[in-house]
Amino acid sequence: MRHVLIALAALACAATSLAAAPEYTTIRMEIDVAKPASQVWAKVGGYCDISKWLEVECMITSGKGDLGTVRVLAGGRVTEILVGKTDLSYGYTQPVREGQFYNLYHGFMEAKPVTDKTSKIVYTLVYDVSDKADQAAKDADVAQRRMRFEAALKNMKRIAETE
Repeated sequence: MRHVLIALAALACAATSLAAAPEYTTIRMEIDVAKPASQVWAKVGGYCDISKWLEVECMITSGKGDLGTVRVLAGGRVTEILVGKTDLSYGYTQPVREGQFYNLYHGFMEAKPVTDKTSKIVYTLVYDVSDKADQAAKDADVAQRRMRFEAALKNMKRIAETE
């Protein structure tokens, strides 16, 4: 029995040493908007306004827009929890999903005043890319997310300035 326990302990140590160390990446994007930050936020800053500018289905499954509110996107494929909020910003995370790599995904969106009449929308993503096979796969993942969220920023700008 003692030999079995020693073998199991050695196996556990070996498995731990083979796991990739986390490699967190940050994608920061922004766009200028010809409207005050408070007006921008009123049009695109609701927790389910993501359905307008990312063009994805959104449903609040618990909470009322305060910390801990849970939104479900894309028919339940993505769950996000509100973990930070100010008058002109919010931050969210995606929880662990059984059987999948946990990338510690966090997003943060802010309408930032520039002048009395202008602002910028800043969107930042932070997550772990250590599950990607190589640097090319990591770069491709970052490029795909950047492209999707830069399109969302353009949509937010259009909504804020014209509607």
